[in-house]
Amino acid sequence: MTYARTEPTDQEPDIRARPPLVREFLLVAGLFLAYKFGRRAANGHVEEAFRNAGNVWDLERALHLPGEGTVQGLLLHSQPLIHAANTYYAAVHFPATALFLAWLYWRRPRHYVRSRRVLAALTAAALVLHLLFPLAPPRMLPVAGLVDTGQVYGPTVYGQTPATDTMANQFAAMPSLHVGWAVMVAVGLIVATRSRWRLLWLLHPALTLLVVVGTANHYWLDAIVVGAMLAVALAVFRLPSSARTAPARLPRPAPWSSGEESPVPAYAGGAGPGPFASAVPTGSPGPATVPGTFAAAGPPSSFGTAGPATGADAGSRAPARAGAVR
Repeated sequence: MTYARTEPTDQEPDIRARPPLVREFLLVAGLFLAYKFGRRAANGHVEEAFRNAGNVWDLERALHLPGEGTVQGLLLHSQPLIHAANTYYAAVHFPATALFLAWLYWRRPRHYVRSRRVLAALTAAALVLHLLFPLAPPRMLPVAGLVDTGQVYGPTVYGQTPATDTMANQFAAMPSLHVGWAVMVAVGLIVATRSRWRLLWLLHPALTLLVVVGTANHYWLDAIVVGAMLAVALAVFRLPSSARTAPARLPRPAPWSSGEESPVPAYAGGAGPGPFASAVPTGSPGPATVPGTFAAAGPPSSFGTAGPATGADAGSRAPARAGAVR
């Protein structure tokens, strides 16, 4: 008889599912470098990036999405708050994702493999979209009337001149990988853990969304698009069934060795000890049993056949009946 737990267990990780560490480090580092150099290759499309920005802004207003300035206005009420938002944008994105992958690799290897594949697919698809659809962020769009909080209040990870920034491509707003990676971190930890507080991991993508919009680094549509892309990646790379459930079997009785007595009760013809051992006298004949097997159906021979009991037979059966009743 089996039953299945639908939540991950806290048992020791299956080291057989853990990929080689050096290979994984080189693979993740290689993907990261490919993405960084790929983003830089998309630099230089300034006019197209601003034209696409105007179209995205108009589309958001046509869809009646809330203005990005609403969120930024809340942050600008407090300089420490806007400074904290800039710090969150600059310092949390990569370390949080790296720690997430490292923890999964060590504690949930099967979940790690799936999460790494999803993140790699999402990042590759985002890079393609960066190349095909360069987009200036709302902080550069004059019609938006937003403040470049990174340059004004700091800290910032971008240069003052976007067109000549050699460290990052500032015209790669669509989609927002800040939001995409944060959602993946939350989803991965919710699936891989069983704490009653695990839904609190959703605070990470929620804060990230408010930060990227409030600092005017991304549009609402940037987050919506990356959410759709992540949903597709999660549907393609499904979690193995062995990682989704942890079947647990009830303990089976240990096999009896040849030297042990049979567990068949005495009233069924067995010779093992127990509360019914006195039901069959020592000298009474009974069916032959093999240790570890049950006797054939039917009453024990000690009860005899139908008919009146006479002589010594009646005397020998009386204690047996009394023992059986007890």
